[in-house]
Amino acid sequence: MTHLPVRRLLVDLDAPVQRHWCGGDPFLTAWFNALSMSFPVGEQFFIDSVRQGLKALPADRQERFANEVQGFIGQEATHRRIHGLFNARIAAHGLENTWEPRAKARLALMTNADARHGLAITAANEHFTALFAEWMLTHQQVLDGAEPRLKSLWLWHSAEEAEHKSTAFDLYQALGGSHEWRVRWMRRVTLIFLTDALRQTIHNLRRDGTLWRLSTWRSGWRHLMARGGLFRESWVAWRAYFRRDFHPSQQQSTASEDWLRDNANQYQRVGAG
Repeated sequence: MTHLPVRRLLVDLDAPVQRHWCGGDPFLTAWFNALSMSFPVGEQFFIDSVRQGLKALPADRQERFANEVQGFIGQEATHRRIHGLFNARIAAHGLENTWEPRAKARLALMTNADARHGLAITAANEHFTALFAEWMLTHQQVLDGAEPRLKSLWLWHSAEEAEHKSTAFDLYQALGGSHEWRVRWMRRVTLIFLTDALRQTIHNLRRDGTLWRLSTWRSGWRHLMARGGLFRESWVAWRAYFRRDFHPSQQQSTASEDWLRDNANQYQRVGAG
């Protein structure tokens, strides 16, 4: 099982955040702000799904996952808390989080559902975040010009997402989750996640008054669709999820370990982990 230390990021989010905090780029700022807006409610759902998945296992099999699940919950709870603080700072710019209430309404439909459904949704989202995390850690230049505390926030979060990307997937498999339902949920999550992410980004840009600038659309194309862009570079790894023999551990790199090792002065481990 994967060892998942819980870390407290040593950044101060009490101070205001600049309107275009990501290197003065309105698109990148709006995109990252949109993603952050989804994290508190999303990560709470992931925590609940993994916790319920562990409880659904026979008692004699729970021990195998207990420590990893505890680390997963600790990491995700820390992400939820710090992005809640970040979201409070960017709300001061007049932004409105329309993603969160839509997500809450959809996720409420999963109440009392088979634990495997929550795990399949979580595993699909964790695959997305792992792809985004890898792109962030290997394209750190997109955060050039950002305040050091905010650059640390996004890279720390990315590094930990890469660490725990297998937890929900393994629990789903342990509970006998089928390949068919796993890929069916990935198709649904792909449509919902990308639609919500782009919709919130556009909403942020509209509120910011920068939606119709040519430079905004150029930045969006360059960072998402052009060579080296997030979507273009992540396409092959995203498709791999649909293979019957897929496992998240097949997509490995040292980017997460490298960042955590080289930036150990920016966080503090919590507890004995």
